[in-house]
Amino acid sequence: MQPNDRDRTDAALLEALFTRAPAGLFVLDPELRVVRFNTAARGMRGLPPDAVVGRTVEEFAPGFPHEKLTEIARAVLATGNSVRRLEVSGTVPHDPERRMVASLSMFRLSAPGGRVLGLAVMVEDITEQQATAERLAILNDAQRLIGSTLDASATAGELAEVAVGRFADIVIVDLLDDVLRGRRLPPGPVPADVPLRRAVLRSTEEFRSSVPTGSLTSLIFPTVLTQSMHDHRPRLIAHLSADDPLMVADPARARRLAEAGARSLVVAPLTVHGTALGLAVFIRSATEAPFDEQDLEVATELADRTALSVHRAWQYLYERTIATALQRRLLPVRPPELPAVDTAYLHLSGDADADWFDVVPLSGGRVALVCGTVAGRGVEAAATMGQLRTVVQTLARQDLPADELLGVLDETVRRLAEETVPQPGEPQVAASCLYLVYDPVTGRCSAAAAGHPPLMPIARNGGLLDFDVPVGPALGRGGGEGYEAVAVELPEGSLLALYTRGLTAGADSAGQGGRDRLRRLLAHPDRSLRELCDDVAYAAVPHRLDEDALLLLARTRIFGSDRVALWTLPADPAVVATARTLVSQQLAAWGLHGVADDTELIVSELVTNAIRYGKGPVRLRLIRDRGLLCEVTDSNSAAPHMRLARTGDEGGRGLFLVMHLSRRWGTRYGERGKTVWAEQPLVVAPERAATIA
Repeated sequence: MQPNDRDRTDAALLEALFTRAPAGLFVLDPELRVVRFNTAARGMRGLPPDAVVGRTVEEFAPGFPHEKLTEIARAVLATGNSVRRLEVSGTVPHDPERRMVASLSMFRLSAPGGRVLGLAVMVEDITEQQATAERLAILNDAQRLIGSTLDASATAGELAEVAVGRFADIVIVDLLDDVLRGRRLPPGPVPADVPLRRAVLRSTEEFRSSVPTGSLTSLIFPTVLTQSMHDHRPRLIAHLSADDPLMVADPARARRLAEAGARSLVVAPLTVHGTALGLAVFIRSATEAPFDEQDLEVATELADRTALSVHRAWQYLYERTIATALQRRLLPVRPPELPAVDTAYLHLSGDADADWFDVVPLSGGRVALVCGTVAGRGVEAAATMGQLRTVVQTLARQDLPADELLGVLDETVRRLAEETVPQPGEPQVAASCLYLVYDPVTGRCSAAAAGHPPLMPIARNGGLLDFDVPVGPALGRGGGEGYEAVAVELPEGSLLALYTRGLTAGADSAGQGGRDRLRRLLAHPDRSLRELCDDVAYAAVPHRLDEDALLLLARTRIFGSDRVALWTLPADPAVVATARTLVSQQLAAWGLHGVADDTELIVSELVTNAIRYGKGPVRLRLIRDRGLLCEVTDSNSAAPHMRLARTGDEGGRGLFLVMHLSRRWGTRYGERGKTVWAEQPLVVAPERAATIA
């Protein structure tokens, strides 16, 4: 190439750089005044040369940090050290409403002899790249931060934490009240009058709202808010003005937005699979740049991610609500009122396990107290709990001893585990149970435990009674080893506390601290059982429970001669008449004349059978419980069987008669022999009704 050609090429290149290249190029003299600039560069188009040439940055681009740029430029002139890709932001000279982020590179210009001629400054507009990077950073933080809990309100707060100050100046999230209550959500459009609950309102500056966080609100129809909830589509209002439909239709909201200086707004519905969960509103007030279509996409992505987490929280709460409702339906509404014990209970639903209790009236005035836990979560654990409760009730009414009952229950749990295929991550069926039987006639209490927290027996003075119930393996884990039952005689007024692990968890790994705390709370014999349950609820469980917590309290009573009559009769058929006389006299003393005739017939049949088929003396006992109990005990362990007598038969009608005269009847077995019992409803003479406790 000839020298002239090279000169012409260099001149053409310079001309192109200063007239047609998209990048900014400025030549400054040693006084930092513009000598020449690229008129085609973005941000400089339309500016006449005399508005730039001969001027400093402060003069032609006052929206940029001129003091910082002047300091850096003088350093480059003095040292010759170039500056590359320095990011600065400011407003475009010919469009002060638009902000610009620029990447600057500065080079010193020197003559061949070393004389400093000035600076060459290259400017690259990276506003869009910067905005894209910031949007990606916001979405990345959203993926990392949103949805860390199974709490819908907390998830809304995480959205606000990600967006406020970076994407929007104000973020408001309203969720359907049914979402926060775990109720069923119908798919499709949401009517405008459906109540929403304010989950979060967060802003960079103070923002006054007539809807405090946590309160209910409803939307004014029709606005972009109601339309987004109806068709599940986001809305963008780039420039919010007084005549906008949102402002016109909802004057109160418009006034608050105007007071906050709202300039631009995005409404994004929170929806999953066609089901609306709530609404997110992003507002820019202090930020000058309005929302654009790319911001609408970011807001939609933020809302979608939040909706997924809110839906997961709702689904968990919905399933938990169903499981809790099922569990409550499967539990007794209240313990039965029994003369043997005074009872009260406390049940607090947690996030795991299904606790249950029972107070089962037994023959002889006795009562069975049951407390158990099924490990697991949700409907499955509640359903298993219902099954075990039914089994325990059935076995209890068969008068099985505590150790035998737990053995059968252990086998039942193992069979359920074999029949159940657990879902991934779910444990196999496992449960615990504490079972005890209290006899108010003798004060005797027998108990056995399977993997359950130990019984807490408290004396009338507040101290612990000597009643240590051995704890066997959990139900389903026993492996046929069996369980050990112990029995003691309890003084009247003893307090029996049956509880589950959730009530004492959290104090220490072994739960001893929680048990000590529970004992201190219960060591107040002057307080009623209901008051004690409240004390435990207030003091021992101040936080949300990770698992179910249950407390069953029973205060014992002893039956005296006003409730029990006992006779021992010889095995002689002649004593049947004597037995009828004794019963008649006792019922007269109790004021139970209305059941005297039926009771005498029942006693005659039971005593006759005991003498005919039994061995040794016969024991006859009357107990005035909720009903009138008539018991006949003999030493023969053979069970009586009722049969339907034919017309010509002379016998076989005894037990059939007992069944018709009784509300219930049955047989229980002792260490020696058996007891046949029958229960009748009480019919008290009017003149005695007021005096009988």
